[in-house]
Amino acid sequence: MITTRNAGNKTVLALVGAGGRGTQLILGMKQCTEGVEVKYVCDVDSERGGNVISELGKLQGYEPGRETDMRRVFDDREVDAVVVATPEHWHAPATVLACQAGKDVYVEKNVCLSSEEGRKMTEAAARHGRIVQCGTQNRSAGYAFSAREYIASGKLGKIVTVKAYCMLPGTREWILKPDSPVPDGLDWDRWLGPAEAVPYNVSRHKAWSDWWAYSGGNAMSGDASHVIDLARMALGDPPLPGSVFCAGGRVLFDDRRDIPDNQTVVFDMGAYPLSLESSQYGNYMYKTPQEVRFSDRFPEWRNNATRIEIYGTEGLMFLGRHGGGWQVFGKDWELLAQATGYFPDEAHHRNFIDCIRSRKTPNAPIEQGVLSAAMINLANLSYRSGKKLVGIDPLTGAITAGNAEAAALDSRSYREGYAL
Repeated sequence: MITTRNAGNKTVLALVGAGGRGTQLILGMKQCTEGVEVKYVCDVDSERGGNVISELGKLQGYEPGRETDMRRVFDDREVDAVVVATPEHWHAPATVLACQAGKDVYVEKNVCLSSEEGRKMTEAAARHGRIVQCGTQNRSAGYAFSAREYIASGKLGKIVTVKAYCMLPGTREWILKPDSPVPDGLDWDRWLGPAEAVPYNVSRHKAWSDWWAYSGGNAMSGDASHVIDLARMALGDPPLPGSVFCAGGRVLFDDRRDIPDNQTVVFDMGAYPLSLESSQYGNYMYKTPQEVRFSDRFPEWRNNATRIEIYGTEGLMFLGRHGGGWQVFGKDWELLAQATGYFPDEAHHRNFIDCIRSRKTPNAPIEQGVLSAAMINLANLSYRSGKKLVGIDPLTGAITAGNAEAAALDSRSYREGYAL
């Protein structure tokens, strides 16, 4: 069995991608468990990462080194694991490279953007004996485990239909800026990585989640991936759907963005349909507020932007992500069961560190992360292929005959030097 080099002593981490989420992740991991040290903060923009380097210096008595090339981080044998918090188009290449270098990996969602990327990540983790924890932290939440147990017990009855929601507030109008010189300190070629070489554009750099080249969309890939993953977990992690259909478009502003701000998806799960509403319009829908995430309260389900509704023959379960908990109601709105929630970031970070040391399977293994990502990616393929039905082999994830355009879009190309 492959073991971590510092098992039972200390665990050395490195951060790849020093944006806001990467900063939260690495500081959380440093503080959640004894014996964690951070040796590197890596970002292709040398102007980023100063704050997290300073904060880590205060916490551990020395500042981590600054790097701009992740390969130099992976070459350091003292590093046990890396946290990948880059734009999404780098998630799969960075994870595969890290596994090949003998590093364990925490990779943010959406973990991949194509079926091939998912296969390569899963294969790399298995071949090199690596722990890969996906950034779908609801899989470390106590309420997620208890919701799954309640459904598995049969108390909800036969599952008839599932409705998932990720209906975020609206965004501002998007204006495509002209190309411009690369800012000082930014390695634009390395930022693009496997994507097509194009001139620097701040609208690509700072709004990368609005482009298919770098993302599956902020609302879908960056956020709805959480509710789909939590729904799958609560339902016992079923196989992929037999087919996916996605309709939608732009609602607030008919601008030049690749990504729609309104998508309605229907997944044929065989025994029941699972629908997803993903959008960015209307401030009357809102995520579970902080005062609920860190308390024994429940969301106001009617206006909760990120709820899941699981309809059984014996009751209706409302399930909230990121600390929302769950409640089951019967006839005449009788409360049948419930469990409060708590924001699960710390538990998820601790589980990753524990698994680095124990070599046990993490709560959000790459195999499940890839399946949840596939549902988001397949929905986008349906939309991008002209809002056409996408047929899928639930066991292999392969797109079946009938939507050649979706299959072609799923075959992402990689620039020379960046191929998986």
